[in-house]
Amino acid sequence: MELACLDLEGVLVPEIWIAFAERTGIEELRATTRDIPDYNVLMRQRLDILQQHNLKIDDIQQVIATLQPLPGAIEFIAWLRERFQVIILSDTFYEFSQPLMRQLNWPTLFCHKLVTDASGTVVNYQLRQEDPKRASVEALQSLNYRVLAAGDSYNDTTMLAAADVGFLIHAPQNVIEEFPQFKPLDSLEALKRAFLEASERDLTL
Repeated sequence: MELACLDLEGVLVPEIWIAFAERTGIEELRATTRDIPDYNVLMRQRLDILQQHNLKIDDIQQVIATLQPLPGAIEFIAWLRERFQVIILSDTFYEFSQPLMRQLNWPTLFCHKLVTDASGTVVNYQLRQEDPKRASVEALQSLNYRVLAAGDSYNDTTMLAAADVGFLIHAPQNVIEEFPQFKPLDSLEALKRAFLEASERDLTL
């Protein structure tokens, strides 16, 4: 039995924090897990910036409501779900994801939660668990699933290492160079072919 695990932002949908940075003009918010390997360092930086500029969760959600999946992502997810069980393993937050997951026709999503106060200020975040993408893959393998995985950033690399087969998709050059053990792909069409080739089942396009 095989199961496909995918990252969300940068793979299927735009990077939410980059979109928010472009809307607000705050350059520091463009940093993502492609730039900063330690997710906790990155999130503390983001929360500090939000407080400095008095930005609330509603401000972020308004930007998310304008976003659409990356070209071909809706079709790709539909194609993938016909052939594999699919789980999205993301370091985004449930408070951000709903508009984008609706457009992707609600694939299963494992991610985190934000903590806000009565004014809508984002005061903290709750990780589902430490190194959640790797832990999820290992848990699925313990259920006798063979896992194929794809992601684009530093925070995906432990997931890719734990998976039976892992691919980089849409990854920046710095991640590709630091993790040469993972085949880099530059399109969802290429990822389709890679999943088919890696599968132990007789699948067709």
